[in-house]
Amino acid sequence: MVYVTFFVLLSFSLFVAAADLYKILDIHKSSSEKDIRAAYKRLSKKFHPDKNKEPDAESRFVEIARAYEVLSDPTKRQIYDRHGEEGLKAHEGGQHQQNPFDVFQSFFGGHQQQQTRRGPSSLTEFEVQLQDMYKGANIDFMIKKRILCDHCRGSGAASDSDIHTCSSCGGNGVKIVKQQIFPGMFAQSQVTCNDCGGRGTVIKRKCPHCNGSKVVDHTAHYTLDITPGMSEGHEVVFEGEADESPDWEAGDVVLRVRSKKDKGGWRRKESSLYWKETIGIHEALLGFKRNLTLLDGQTLPLVRNGVTQPGFIQTIEGKGMPKFGQSSRGDLFVEYNVVLPVEISSHTRQKLAEAFQVSPSNHDEL
Repeated sequence: MVYVTFFVLLSFSLFVAAADLYKILDIHKSSSEKDIRAAYKRLSKKFHPDKNKEPDAESRFVEIARAYEVLSDPTKRQIYDRHGEEGLKAHEGGQHQQNPFDVFQSFFGGHQQQQTRRGPSSLTEFEVQLQDMYKGANIDFMIKKRILCDHCRGSGAASDSDIHTCSSCGGNGVKIVKQQIFPGMFAQSQVTCNDCGGRGTVIKRKCPHCNGSKVVDHTAHYTLDITPGMSEGHEVVFEGEADESPDWEAGDVVLRVRSKKDKGGWRRKESSLYWKETIGIHEALLGFKRNLTLLDGQTLPLVRNGVTQPGFIQTIEGKGMPKFGQSSRGDLFVEYNVVLPVEISSHTRQKLAEAFQVSPSNHDEL
């Protein structure tokens, strides 16, 4: 798909006056490469014009791509930090900027994601009504999870100025320790810095919103799209929607969709549907015509002429479940359950005896 609009927007908004690339990605200036990737992943998906139809989504998508292009490049980032956009202009010398869709495709194509640690994914068994899998449906649901604190953006600090280079390790995250082996002989080893925990930075004042934990509890709202004929146990993946952390890229939320089991109701086996229909003794003997309401509300006539044996199964072709991803359907199997009366009157007994040419008993009950 070609987005001509984007090339116009791109040339127009390459260097918006006083634009802050860190603010565009909603990160602080001490953010690591991992933080930058995580921010771009989250925002580019949110404002991608194929999904977001807000009027400013296109321009936001372009800005996000530009900010990521600069801040993910160590050289460009260093020039931007020291000299701002004017210095960046001089460095690039009027070169054409990357198409924002090329940036998006390159990022989600695989290479950069594989270099970053992924957080745990969650798997949830999700039960829906069988009629939803028959007709298709959109089901809203909520998930409680942890997200990056929106006040400190995952730094754990009250402000950017409260993040300082660790004086103990000089920002390296590790220290060289000397240990005497023999008199006059020492061995050197590299150990993680105890003061900063290997991060290379220390926080002077904790974020008051998350108390320095970097993440907060959050209830997220989602919509599950059920496709007609979706198979039992089908897994729907919401990419990057699991618990967030500044230490990893969020894993996935996976829903394993199954239909609820209702006693005495509809049953399913792959594309076949099963239903038990109860009839009386007179219908079993004389035949009948009645309507069966299907899962989509339509009625299907059930017609039997003559005798219907208890447990008889009638096959109705093409009235079962939709076949996932196809235009055809499976078959419907109707099993007949014949209900006998608890007791019958003497008159009815006499008529039955005459009909079946048997001698009536003198007792109504044994």
